[in-house]
Amino acid sequence: MKPFAILALAATALTLTACEENLGKGQPLNVVSGHIVMGATDDRPAVGYFKVEGGPVPVELVAVTAELAQRVEMHESVKENGVVTMKPLARASVPAKGELVFKQGGKHLMIWGINGAAVRAGKLPMAFVFTNNNNERILFDMVIKPAEGTAAAADHGAMDHGAMEKGAEKAAPDTKK
Repeated sequence: MKPFAILALAATALTLTACEENLGKGQPLNVVSGHIVMGATDDRPAVGYFKVEGGPVPVELVAVTAELAQRVEMHESVKENGVVTMKPLARASVPAKGELVFKQGGKHLMIWGINGAAVRAGKLPMAFVFTNNNNERILFDMVIKPAEGTAAAADHGAMDHGAMEKGAEKAAPDTKK
C-alpha cells in the first residue's frame, strides 16, 4: 500500500504545481463560442463567427486554420463612401481579460472549400493561433449551420467575394434571358 500512497502524493503535488502556474493570473485565453454559416451555393465561401475571451495579458490572433478546408482568411466588413466592402485582416487584438468578437457586419472568417465529411458531421475543427507562448494554438470545433434562410447568407451573398479570391477565374456572365 505504501507505493500507492507515494504515487498518489506525487500526483497531488504535480496537480498543485500546475494549478499554481495560473494562481492569481485569472482566466486563461480561450475560444468560448463559434459557428460557421455555409455559403448560399457550393461555390460561395462559408462565413465564421466566434468569441475569444482574453487571458491575463493582451495578445493578438494572427491566424485561424482548418485542415479540412481549402483556405481560411480573417476579414473585416467596413463602410467606405457608402459601400460595404471587406478587407483582409492580418491580426486582431484580444485585450487582457477582455474579448474579441467576430460577428456579422464586422470581423469574420471567410472559409473556402470545407470538406464534405466535416459538413456532414456538422463541425469543422479549427486552430486559432495567437502571439503568446510561441504562437499558442487553441483548437476549437466550429458548429456548421446551413445557409438557407439566414441573414448572414443574404448579407454575404451580395458582396463580391470573387474579386477577393487569389488567382480565381472570373465567372462568365449569364447569357440566359
